[in-house]
Amino acid sequence: MFKPCGIIPAMVTPLDENETLNEPALRWLVNHLIEGEVHGLFALGSQGEFWAFDSGEKRCILEVVVDEAGGRVPVYGGTAAVSTREAVALTRMAEEVGVDAVSVLTPFFVSPSPQELYEHYAAIAGVTSLPIVLYSNPGRTGVKLTPEILARLARIENIVGIKDSSGDLSLTAEYVRVTPDDFAVLMGRDTLILAGLLYGCAGAIAATANVVPRLVVEIYERFQASDLAGAQQAQERLAPLRHAFGWGTFPVVVKEAANI
Repeated sequence: MFKPCGIIPAMVTPLDENETLNEPALRWLVNHLIEGEVHGLFALGSQGEFWAFDSGEKRCILEVVVDEAGGRVPVYGGTAAVSTREAVALTRMAEEVGVDAVSVLTPFFVSPSPQELYEHYAAIAGVTSLPIVLYSNPGRTGVKLTPEILARLARIENIVGIKDSSGDLSLTAEYVRVTPDDFAVLMGRDTLILAGLLYGCAGAIAATANVVPRLVVEIYERFQASDLAGAQQAQERLAPLRHAFGWGTFPVVVKEAANI
């Protein structure tokens, strides 16, 4: 079974001065991250500005990432949408393009009940053979994915993990507790990568890895080697970059840092 693990950068989407895809820069970014020894690539997440592109643009972005990655690491495609219908269509498109897995943010703007949220994800899982990583970011969406619903969703065969960007370690720990050992809980808050690993997370989907992939990978690799002091030092070195996110409108800070 496919199990997400390690450090998976939440990739930015490079654009030119006309706000269209800068393909050479995107291809450079893919190689920059792989050379940084990351364990996967996540395109069209929150950091990738998924909300800013139409379906044709999203297909093009995923095609470039899949092509440039060339099978060297798994590619995760973001297929978030407010409606189930659109999320289903985007997931089918991502499968056609050849991604290795999809990541699906909870709906936003609307406020589905827990049962409706379950049905939303079950419907998406039912139309694809791809592994699905759920994505919970209640601070931005206003939608909470409860541990009880996650436990039910984890029983669906191709729902294999969740990115938890809540920043609530008690919730993260509960996600780990209520799901099977082969289900991957991934930390989505870059300042808490080591904390998440200590609570049982399988890795992290990290925006800061666009800029300093090797440093983010170092947190994970040192933890895997039982070098907790080294992992903590790497986490502390990363913290200022994550704190700098507040210096500008999301997601401009990481893009500016990547330019530098």
